Amino acid sequence: MAGDRPEGGEVPLLYSEGNVAARVALEREVRGWSTTELAERVTRAGVKMNQTAVWRIENGTPRRRINLDEALAFSRVFELPLEGLMSPPLEGLDIASRRLVQEAVEAFYETRDARDRLHHAVVAIADHIKAHPDSSRAIHEQCLRLMGDERDARTLSSDIEDGGHY
Repeated sequence: MAGDRPEGGEVPLLYSEGNVAARVALEREVRGWSTTELAERVTRAGVKMNQTAVWRIENGTPRRRINLDEALAFSRVFELPLEGLMSPPLEGLDIASRRLVQEAVEAFYETRDARDRLHHAVVAIADHIKAHPDSSRAIHEQCLRLMGDERDARTLSSDIEDGGHY
């Protein structure tokens, strides 16, 4: 399909090692990691790598090739699907903006996980009170003692009485 080719006849590569190298550098910088820290994380993910290898992937001339095991390890370390790692980096955001988005995404998942933990704990306490009704008052008093704030303790106690946090 000659009409699909840009001037000069080159067909752009949607996925390429160049994209992976650019994405590795970008994702590392967004997280504020050094090349040494990234190499250590990749090694902990199961693929032995050193700082020089990371530098050569990002900056080498010629660029160091990336094997499939390494690509999968980068994907794990950056918590990106392999396809995302191979795709061209999105344009239009500077490093500071990408860091802010990364922080928001991490906070979102941490908050979601904490809400899930809270819900499961509240359900377990509610189930315990159903099985041991005499423990209800002591449990609510313990909530107040541990939390220190009466309003927060009342909110938690209400969630327990309702049988869940959601």
